[in-house]
Order: sequence, then C-alpha cells, then structure tokens
Amino acid sequence: MTINGETRLLGLLGWPVGHSFSPAMHNAALAAAGLNYAYVPLAVRPSGLKTAVSALSSLNFRGVNVTVPHKQTIIPLLDEIDSAAAAIGAVNTVVIGDNGRLLGKNSDWSGFMADLAALDVDVNGRSCVIFGAGGSARAVAYGLVQAGAMVHVVARRQEQAEALVEGMGLPHGSITAANMNVVGELTAPLLVNCTPLGMHPHEDGSVWGAKPFPSDSFAYDLVYNPTETLFMRQARAAGCGAVNGLGMLLRQGAVAFEWWTGVAPDVDVMQAAFENR
Repeated sequence: MTINGETRLLGLLGWPVGHSFSPAMHNAALAAAGLNYAYVPLAVRPSGLKTAVSALSSLNFRGVNVTVPHKQTIIPLLDEIDSAAAAIGAVNTVVIGDNGRLLGKNSDWSGFMADLAALDVDVNGRSCVIFGAGGSARAVAYGLVQAGAMVHVVARRQEQAEALVEGMGLPHGSITAANMNVVGELTAPLLVNCTPLGMHPHEDGSVWGAKPFPSDSFAYDLVYNPTETLFMRQARAAGCGAVNGLGMLLRQGAVAFEWWTGVAPDVDVMQAAFENR
C-alpha cells in the first residue's frame, strides 16, 4: 500500500481499539482492490468523541466504523441515520458524503444475514431464539424479523428482553420476550448467542444449560475467540450445526467497505488477513 497526497482515509472509532482486527482486514482488502485508501485505528475517549466526529470530513475521511463505547453516543453527532440504525438504536458505520454530511448506518444486521445466507440457513417462517439483549442482539433481531422469522429474545433478566422488544418498534407479534422454558417447545429453532459468555478468557461459559438441543437446530455464536466455544461444542454433540461469529465479522465489514468505496471487497482476502494477524 502506497500512501500519498491522494489517499482517502477510513477508520475505526472506539475506546480502546488496539484489539481490533478491522485495520488488518480492511487494508488487505483495499490493497487487493487497488484502491488508494488507508484504514486507521482511532482511539477516541468518550470525552473526545464530539471533537473527533466533527473533524472527520475536514481530515478527508470517507467513513469510519464505530465500536464500543460509541455506538449509541455518536448518534446525535451525525447529520442523519438510516431506518435500520434507528430501529436497532446503534450506529456501527458512518458514511461521509462529498458534501461532508455524516450518515449513520448499521452493517451488523446485514452482515449477520449475509452469513446466514452463505451458510444456507433459511429463517423465513422459523422460530429463532436470541440469547442476550445488548446492541448485537438488537441487530440480529432486526435482521431476522426482516427475513420473516419469529424471534424470541431470552436475557438473563426477562425485563431486559422485554425492554429490547418494546424499544425496537418492530411489527407486533414478530418478536417476543421469552424465558428458557419456551426453548424446548420450539420447532427447529435457530439459536444465536449474542452474549460474551464463552469468550476468551472465560471459555467455560455457555448460555446453554443441560437441556438437550432441539433436533434439526442450528447454533450461531457471535463469539469468535476461541474459534470453537462451549456453546458450539454442545450443539455439535447433539448432532446440530454450529458456527462462530467470524463470518458475521467479515461480512459486516464487507458491507461497510462497499458503502464507502462502491466496490465489493474480496471476503477471502479479509479472512486471510484475520487468520494471519
């Protein structure tokens, strides 16, 4: 990659950002596509977010990803957010137009759905269970409802699940708050872990207890470190399919990449950069 006076900038706003794989993935894809862009990590303290956001267009940024703790607090600093980001209540991507306007979007939900499509997991008309009630759960719920799924949200405290359901403004009956008792009654559900349980260094954690997995179910764990979680092993032991969240990470990045550049990246190049980090 050659950086010169014509190089356009992309980046990641968060605090901290040193652990992120996004710079490696995006810069590899940019180089493979022959695009004169550079993707840089931007470690921005919460107290400095307003100043950082106001400077983006002046510094020739074409867009940024947004990660914790800024996904919600950045919203009032933008010129516009799209309908998906509004429903989810979080922005993970900002697209900066030629006029300097900052548009907030969310690629988490579309990245998740793109990965399900790549895995041939059809959710239309199916009952799907989401564990967790945070930002990633909201994105997953939004995507599943758009695809015609019936979503049941299970949280550590049921009032958390109820708050998610009530706050998203999705069609009545398409999403409900549930407790663990309903899981065994569902037919061939998709089970999605949107909690950090099982993530390094707490690999012995899982949202799933001793109850057997439903037959013909599919387990999707947003955790990707470790690459095989206890939740995934439990599903596979029951003869069920299971994947980690790497595919969602790559595909949400690919969606954002295309929003910024107008070019679809090579996802295989992005994955190789992740694996060789």
